[in-house]
Amino acid sequence: MNYDDYSDSELYSLVCESNEDAKDLLFQKYKYIIDVVIKNYSFTALKYGFEYKDLYQEALVGFSDALQSYQEDKNASLPTFITLCVDRRLQNILRNASRFKNMAFKDSLSLDHVYEETDLPLRDLISDHSSNDPLLNITKDEDYLELTKIIEKSLSKGEYEVYKLMVCGFNYSDIAKLLDKSNKQIDNTIQRVKGKIKEILKKRKTD
Repeated sequence: MNYDDYSDSELYSLVCESNEDAKDLLFQKYKYIIDVVIKNYSFTALKYGFEYKDLYQEALVGFSDALQSYQEDKNASLPTFITLCVDRRLQNILRNASRFKNMAFKDSLSLDHVYEETDLPLRDLISDHSSNDPLLNITKDEDYLELTKIIEKSLSKGEYEVYKLMVCGFNYSDIAKLLDKSNKQIDNTIQRVKGKIKEILKKRKTD
């Protein structure tokens, strides 16, 4: 079997039938995702005593979990879902590790959370930095949770995939690799996402 001979849907259907060969093929196809995600945490992890092999083993668990829980009607492609599951697994491991117990981990979708790849919080990623910036009015957690729900409904499936990866801290080139798109395509999508979010915020301000 060669993964180029099958679509993700076909391989995933075989995985659901407990076909180990299909599972191995999906791993071969998307194992690069593990390295991409680990890169986001490698500096912090090493600083607190985690080695690459430790993160890799946990990433494998996240990968396996993704294959077990993925449903094709989800609002995400299989590689994006794998990415988010691996990312969530590493976040949880670092958050729950005893050496991290005194560190304040912010929610990954916080407006003020600084993403390692960009050194910018989401607030800056989607802000126009003007004195009338409606993001300045988003001060309460419940406001932000409501905002994220509106954003999800307003974006296309492709835009929302890019948005979810962006707020998880992945840079343009990593997102392009994960979604098999060019950097230019991802840049264009991100600009559309930012535009839609700004329109949502402006509407919230006038309502």
